[in-house]
Amino acid sequence: MKLEGALHPWRFRLMLGLLMLLIAVIAWRIVDLQVLNQGFLKVQGDARSVRHIPIPAHRGLVTDRNGEPLAVSTPVTTVWANPSELVAVPNRWVDLAAAIGQDAKVLAQRINEVKTREFMYLVRGLTPEQGQRVLDLKIPGVYAQEEFRRFYPAGEVAAHLVGFTDIDDRGREGMELAYDEWLAGVPGRRQVLKDRRGRVIQDVQVLRNAKPGKALALSIDLRLQYLAHRELRNAMLENKAKAATLVMIDVKTGEILAMANQPTYNPNNRRNLHPAAMRNRAMIDVFEPGSTVKPFSITAALGTGRYTPSSVVDTSPGWIHIGRYTIRDVSRGGLLDLTGILKKSSNVGVSKIALNIGVEPIYSIMQKVGLGQDTGLGFPGERIGGLPIHRKWRDPEIASFAYGYGLSVTAVQLAHAYAVLGNGGKNVPLSLQRLEKPREGEQVIDPKIADTVLHMLRAVVEEDGGGGARARIPGYHVAGKSGTAKKISGTGGYTQSAYRAFFAGVAPVTNPRLAMVVMIDEPATGHYYGGLVAAPVFGKVMARALRLMNVAPDDLPSAPVRTAEAKPGSGGRG
Repeated sequence: MKLEGALHPWRFRLMLGLLMLLIAVIAWRIVDLQVLNQGFLKVQGDARSVRHIPIPAHRGLVTDRNGEPLAVSTPVTTVWANPSELVAVPNRWVDLAAAIGQDAKVLAQRINEVKTREFMYLVRGLTPEQGQRVLDLKIPGVYAQEEFRRFYPAGEVAAHLVGFTDIDDRGREGMELAYDEWLAGVPGRRQVLKDRRGRVIQDVQVLRNAKPGKALALSIDLRLQYLAHRELRNAMLENKAKAATLVMIDVKTGEILAMANQPTYNPNNRRNLHPAAMRNRAMIDVFEPGSTVKPFSITAALGTGRYTPSSVVDTSPGWIHIGRYTIRDVSRGGLLDLTGILKKSSNVGVSKIALNIGVEPIYSIMQKVGLGQDTGLGFPGERIGGLPIHRKWRDPEIASFAYGYGLSVTAVQLAHAYAVLGNGGKNVPLSLQRLEKPREGEQVIDPKIADTVLHMLRAVVEEDGGGGARARIPGYHVAGKSGTAKKISGTGGYTQSAYRAFFAGVAPVTNPRLAMVVMIDEPATGHYYGGLVAAPVFGKVMARALRLMNVAPDDLPSAPVRTAEAKPGSGGRG
């Protein structure tokens, strides 16, 4: 050995040098990775084990004006799987299917369809306890994550207004959609370490805390909403109607205190939901309001100075020819003053007034009180309707416009118009949110004229033959007007068998607090006049609402309240 090394000293030195060089390279690489350039290993390690998991944000609470919850978020568990792992344990699929409440064959088919992927939802919206029971089975490839699910304590009572969220907790209807960004909040993030199977083995840190959504207080009073919902449902069933709507507004503030529709739906269970039941008819359906707009035509007439409350119009013989059209009254009134025209709901009387003063004053008043105008509420899908636009108004168009045909409005707009009348002619913007401070309104009708018309409408309800007797409330003076409008057929023109029945009014008259509109769509029991079908609903709901809100009675016992029922066919067609 010594001889060999002596004969070839350069070879030994070469091998020794190469070995030392290799050691030096390895040592340098270790120093480079562990000291000088350690970020590389850290990045590579993190890429294989560090994950960022979202922290769901708690959606904001929706309440009524008194703090009663209308929409709350509850924690739920979503169970998901890695199909590429789950496919390796087919013997556990039966246990998994039983735990998540699914058919074993259906689950097996789902897994096989996506077996090459790394993610699939198994079930969403479980309670935390149910989710934990699934995890306790310790089935490879099955995991869980926390989410929130929306729950609606009032159920179908406030469904059309509140709306609902989808399975990902995003607003899809109603106020949930309109205020989605306000309610949604901002999700957080946390850093965790996962093993190669995707299981969390360590919580490292919270990178960003979840920011909960903001609360939203609506203007509605849940007590009044329950009341409106119940009476409207009873009326629809009693009259075998297709649909029904009720809107109640605080005259002074413009806040919408109740908004009910029938048919409705349960937002907590939407499996068998019919799309038609989801429609907020109070804001989406437009219609011709019929005789309920006659008070505004009378308001316009008083505003011109050509008429006074005692002015007399000859409505004989109960019909009038205008061009090739004939306008008729249901009941013949003969000589009628303006109050009498409203009591008898005389189409002839209103037509003669409209033709005398022209369309401009009537059009202007209807526009100012919000009929056919944007409400500014910003409700998803809300329709504006509209007032007719004619290059040149013909006499039949002027006449029909004055008694409620040719224009299209929503129930909210009609209730708002009566709120303006009850507020001394001041138009206060509507609100679906609870207001801490009332908004300033715009005076659009002379206060004296508004008060005069309001007392005319009181006569419609309280005096015999006025057509509004069924809306009377013991202890309170009520001002209101019924209306009945033929529906437009699908082929054009008006049907002779399908009607909408209305009643709109304000109470109490001496110090108006509430304005309300009731609409019954296609009553099918033989009675379809607003005074017979819609007025009773108005009377029941308004009576309870005034008492619930502690509104003082304005009809003293010394002045007995007339409680006689109106006979079918009495009063005007409205």
